[in-house]
Amino acid sequence: MDIRRATTVSELTAAEHLYDGPARAEWAERFLAAAGHLMLIAYVDGAPAGMISGVEMLHPDKGTEMCLYELSVDETYRGRGIGRALVEALLKVARERGCYDMWVGVDTDNDPALATYRSAGAKDDGVFAMLTWDFPES
Repeated sequence: MDIRRATTVSELTAAEHLYDGPARAEWAERFLAAAGHLMLIAYVDGAPAGMISGVEMLHPDKGTEMCLYELSVDETYRGRGIGRALVEALLKVARERGCYDMWVGVDTDNDPALATYRSAGAKDDGVFAMLTWDFPES
């Protein structure tokens, strides 16, 4: 397994099977241009087997923290430690960038994700409620 930071639109679109929906080149370009946004892709035999995305979040009284935005491992490659390796790789990047912590929001019934994050050293720090605002498409 080889984990590399995605730096091109073609790398991001080649990994679209790991996303919730199809990648769009214009969104991939915007992602790559956005400061503090990054994606690491795990390759097995040259094929994208998993990905993790992170977003640096800044605040005047806290400094910088890393939000683990999304983690995905292709079903074919699950159970091989790829998810944990991706989390650990993002932790390393966050430390190198001077982040004071890293966090992730996860559904409380998502046992595989919880196990992956805990195996990489994460701990539950209490109750988390996520509220969203949906915007209708124009």
